[in-house]
Amino acid sequence: MGHRLSKIYTRTGDSGTTGLGDGSRVAKDDLRIAALGDVDELNAIIGVLRAQITNSQVTDKVDWDKSLSLIQHWLFDLGGEVCIPNYNLLQPVCIEFLEKEIDRMNEDLPMLKEFILPSGSLSCSYAHQARAVCRRAERSLMSVQTRDQNIQATALQLLNRLSDWLFVASRALQRAEGGQEVLWQKNINEII
Repeated sequence: MGHRLSKIYTRTGDSGTTGLGDGSRVAKDDLRIAALGDVDELNAIIGVLRAQITNSQVTDKVDWDKSLSLIQHWLFDLGGEVCIPNYNLLQPVCIEFLEKEIDRMNEDLPMLKEFILPSGSLSCSYAHQARAVCRRAERSLMSVQTRDQNIQATALQLLNRLSDWLFVASRALQRAEGGQEVLWQKNINEII
C-alpha cells in the first residue's frame, strides 16, 4: 500500500466543505460530519483512558488495554461507515464482545441501589467522560439515520452497547483502584 496521507493540508476545505469517503463533498456542519467528529472525540478520550489505566494501580492492565484497543479499532470502522454512506465494516461480533464483557465485569460489582456520580479515580472519571461523549455520538448518529436512513444497525448498536460498557467499566475501574463509588444524594439542598 502506498502512502495514504502524503499531504496533510489540501486547501480543499477552505470554502467550508469537506470530502466524504465516496468522493462527495458536504458542508463542514453537515450532520454526518458532526457525527464523525463525535466518534473521533470518543476515540480520543478512549485513548486517554488507555493511557491513564497504563499509569494506574489497576492490576489487569493488559486485559483493559486489549479491550480498549479493540474498541478504538471498531470506532475507526464506525467512522468509515459514517464517512462512506451505505458502507458496512462493523460486524455483530463487536456487540457480542461488549455484552460478554459487561456481564463479566458486572459479576464482581455490587448491585446498584442509587445513581452514582461521574467521579472517583482518574480512570473511573475518564470512563465516565467517554460514556458521556459516547451518548452524544449515538445521538448524532441517530440524527444521520433519521435524515438519511443509511446507517447500519450495528453502528447504532455499537454506540449503545459501548456506553453501557463504559458505565460498567467506570465502576469496575473505581473498584480496581480501591475507591468507593460516589452516590447521588437526593435533596442535597436539605443537607446544607
